[in-house]
Amino acid sequence: MARGIRLLVLDVLKPHQPMVTELALGLSELRGVDGVNITLVEIDKETENIKITIVGDNLDYDEIVRTIEEFGGVVHSIDMVAAGKRIIEESETPQDKLEEF
Repeated sequence: MARGIRLLVLDVLKPHQPMVTELALGLSELRGVDGVNITLVEIDKETENIKITIVGDNLDYDEIVRTIEEFGGVVHSIDMVAAGKRIIEESETPQDKLEEF
C-alpha cells in the first residue's frame, strides 16, 4: 500500500523571528512527520531564506504550508518531493555530467 508523500524539500522565506528552532519543533509535531531539517541558505536585514526538509509517512502538504505561514514564512517552491512505499535516492544521469563542464 502506498504511503503518500514521504519527503518534502521546500524553499521558504521567513522573518528572523520566530527562530528556526521554533519552526522546526512546530513542524515536527504535525501528524505523520518523523523528522525536520532546516538549513539557512541566505540571510539579510529582515528575512532568512531557508531550506526545509521533512520526512515522514503520508505528509499533509497543505497542513505543512499552513504551519509555515503561522510562523510568518512563505513557501517559494517545492524543490523535491518523494512519494510511495520508499524514498528513492537520486542517480546521476549523463546530462548531470555534461553540466559539470
